Amino acid sequence: MGFYKEPTDYNKTALSDLQSAWSVLRDAVVNDFSFPNSDTLLFYIDEAMSLEFVKNLKLMKELLLFICNIASQSAPEEIIKLSEMVREALEDVFSAIAEGGKLCQR
Repeated sequence: MGFYKEPTDYNKTALSDLQSAWSVLRDAVVNDFSFPNSDTLLFYIDEAMSLEFVKNLKLMKELLLFICNIASQSAPEEIIKLSEMVREALEDVFSAIAEGGKLCQR
């Protein structure tokens, strides 16, 4: 029985882009926590990044719409743009699923 060797090369995937987009949005909210509803926004971003929502991307899409709505009401322009980037990354995931593309590297 051999030992598992960790791969040294990784393919960029739609899911990794989505994870990165969520992380960048979360960091931006944390770094600029002074705007109204920033605590609510952070709560829902963390919820959207949870395993429950990653397992059910349709739920994530619904929650993202809610997050974008909160952001559009009180967040700085940068955070609104970053939430739009998350939406685009999520749409890329749905496109990859529709095309039968590879979503994750194993």
